Amino acid sequence: MNLHILSSGPIGTIGYLLTAPERGAAILIDAPGDILDPVLPILAREKCKLVELWITHGHWDHTQDAAKVIRATGAKVRAHADDKVLIETPELMSAFLMPGIQLEGIKVDSWLAQGDRFEALGQQVEVRHVPGHCPGNILFYFPALAAAFVGDALFNGSIGRTDLPMGDFDTLERSIRSQIYTLPDETVVYPGHGDRTTVGDEKQSNPYVSG
Repeated sequence: MNLHILSSGPIGTIGYLLTAPERGAAILIDAPGDILDPVLPILAREKCKLVELWITHGHWDHTQDAAKVIRATGAKVRAHADDKVLIETPELMSAFLMPGIQLEGIKVDSWLAQGDRFEALGQQVEVRHVPGHCPGNILFYFPALAAAFVGDALFNGSIGRTDLPMGDFDTLERSIRSQIYTLPDETVVYPGHGDRTTVGDEKQSNPYVSG
């Protein structure tokens, strides 16, 4: 499986494109603005079809290009139901949008929950619910790859904002301790913004939530 890290959109949100050329299939984790432009050439080059779009949470910078991605590829969508209202009616976030940004709601095909497990691209995937930054923030953990895609719950040396509507620091702290810091220390954490890190490094040195 190949991992393509694509920073896109007006605030540098990261979309992660996972491709499996031997299977002719790919998955996109989050859809920031203009993500479709770099995704399509990669799919063509690796002869892959985008079969699914996974949304880590419903904030606009992670869903801005979702409708375009779905129309262009036919990808099915997975997300957490606690962000249903943000994903289906993103105009509710209009007060927090940068000028000129327009959003379009999308239909989610599969609502995920804490502890869900399934296979994707030949890999086992575990879903963990990590609210606090956003009610429906989830992470996707690939045990065999020692990789976790965590949305905006945890960053390299930081954590997700909790001053936005429906954010709560105490909830996020509990989520990080119970759902992220319980992963193996060698797990690579791929956040929605910035550089990757590891569970062990954040447990040892994160200034907001220590291990």
